[in-house]
Amino acid sequence: MEPAPVSEDAAAREASAWRPCTSSAWLLADINPGSVGSRPRELVHAAGALFFTAEDATHGRELWVSTGTSVPGTSLVKDIRPGKATSNPRRLTVAGDRLFFTADDAVHGRELWVSDGTAAGTVMVKDIWPGAVGSTPDQLLAFGDVVYFAANDGVSGIELWRSDGTPEGTFLVEDLSPGGSSSPRRLARAGDALYFAANVGSTVYLWRSQGVPGATSVFAAPESHLVLSLTSVDSSVFFLASDGAGETQLWRSSHGASEALRSFPGLYPHDLTALGGRLVFSAGGGEEELAGDPHGEELWVSDGTAGGSTMVKDLRPGSGSSAPGALSVQGEWLYFAADDGSRGRELWRSDGTPGGTSLFRELVPGAQGSSPEGLTTHFGLLFFSAETPGSGREPWMSDGTAAGTVPLTELAPGAASSNPGTFVRAGWDVFFIATDAEHGEELWALPFRPGGRCHGLVAQ
Repeated sequence: MEPAPVSEDAAAREASAWRPCTSSAWLLADINPGSVGSRPRELVHAAGALFFTAEDATHGRELWVSTGTSVPGTSLVKDIRPGKATSNPRRLTVAGDRLFFTADDAVHGRELWVSDGTAAGTVMVKDIWPGAVGSTPDQLLAFGDVVYFAANDGVSGIELWRSDGTPEGTFLVEDLSPGGSSSPRRLARAGDALYFAANVGSTVYLWRSQGVPGATSVFAAPESHLVLSLTSVDSSVFFLASDGAGETQLWRSSHGASEALRSFPGLYPHDLTALGGRLVFSAGGGEEELAGDPHGEELWVSDGTAGGSTMVKDLRPGSGSSAPGALSVQGEWLYFAADDGSRGRELWRSDGTPGGTSLFRELVPGAQGSSPEGLTTHFGLLFFSAETPGSGREPWMSDGTAAGTVPLTELAPGAASSNPGTFVRAGWDVFFIATDAEHGEELWALPFRPGGRCHGLVAQ
């Protein structure tokens, strides 16, 4: 048996020592034999294993776990709703060493559940709305060893709750809208504070909370407005406020004070991502172009001030849009997909400055482009899917150099596509979802080991 996987922090420190043992990913289990597959969803890492939902002909969609390639094993955790009916676990969220999620066992309705990876340790936390209706927990956010979420107990409406995984530690935090529902949403953590949007009367607020009664409002607008895309950058939270009439503002809130930074007519800014104490995002363009701005949709950066919220670089000069997307950070670099108008949609890299923003690798020379998607970083490496002539859409990996940006072995040989996505690291492996003609959509993994420990590794 191989040694237990090192901690995430230790693995990060030793990233340069970790290497893939092969360029060929392994099918971990044919959970639902046939051309459709089990369609895995909601992949998360907890307690050294990968948890996910999948469906088969016997159990419907339930909670599964995989230990990957170290001690191979992929199995059903628990048939929460016995038989072919499905409990449909959702909102898988890791807090501490446990997995929280919601499920419907057909007796209590949709409620909050917790799992330690065993059938006996997979239990409903509390019947928040007693009976078969269910409290329908949503918007789960981990905060240390507890989760915060929105739920309806049938008395207070949809309000903010918290849970430590025990019945007595699961309770209503605050009834912001007595007699109605404030409907908390967009939960985000910044520093030691919890932020979320919620309504009271005809006003939508952004609230700042310490996780106990006494939340304070840091932003307010008419209920016709939308509060979107809460993104933490150090101890601040950036968010978008849309007036519903084509104007969206970028805001920053820190320690109870909020400031509007810049307005964006047209498309909502998207892919808000933290990069070294700054916010990077895609903005501009759309049917309603930026008023007075000829650049279309491009890459932007904000240092949290109005003057420091600027376009990084006009990658597609003129009114055309390079449409940056799939933003992912690896160390000091932001990787993303964009189209400069001459080389198609390809892989770019930026440090948040004009001089540090350039094409990283043209995978398909010419105007066609490889359209990279699903960019994710693990083990100091970048994983993504790309589409190339004759090979379809398949998995790729990059070590941060052009020469080290290479495809993995095709899972759907020839022009067919395996359409890989949702790359997640757990233990020794990088897991992802992909499709082939024989097995349909199933779970795959690429084994990694530190220093020389690949020796003797044989696919199961």
